[in-house]
Amino acid sequence: QVQLVESGGGLVQPGGSLRLSCAAAGSDFNNMGWYRQAPGKERDLVATITWDGRTNYEDSVKGRFTISRDGAKNTVLLQMNSLKPEDTAVYYCYAVQRGYAYWGQGTQVTVSS
Repeated sequence: QVQLVESGGGLVQPGGSLRLSCAAAGSDFNNMGWYRQAPGKERDLVATITWDGRTNYEDSVKGRFTISRDGAKNTVLLQMNSLKPEDTAVYYCYAVQRGYAYWGQGTQVTVSS
C-alpha cells in the first residue's frame, strides 16, 4: 500500500511564501506532483514533475511556484512564493506508480491578511 504524507500548509499573508512537502512510501514512482481544490471548485492541476525532472505548471502559478523532487527519497516539494488569496485551497500530492495514481490526504493553504 503506497502512502503519501504531506506537510507544510498553513496560513500566510498575501505576498508570503510556503513550502509544501510530500513523502511517498515506496519506490519507482514516475510522475509526481500537486493538485489543489478550492471550496466549491474542482480539483485542478498545480504542477507536475517526471522521474527525469521535466516540469509542468498551471499558468496562474508560473514564475511563483517551483516544483522539485528528490528521487532517492521519493519526496516532492512545492515552493510557493508571492502567494495570492486565490491560491487558497486544499493542496493534494499525487504519485504515479506502474500506471496507478496515489493521493495524499491534502494540506490546507490559506492566503489571507
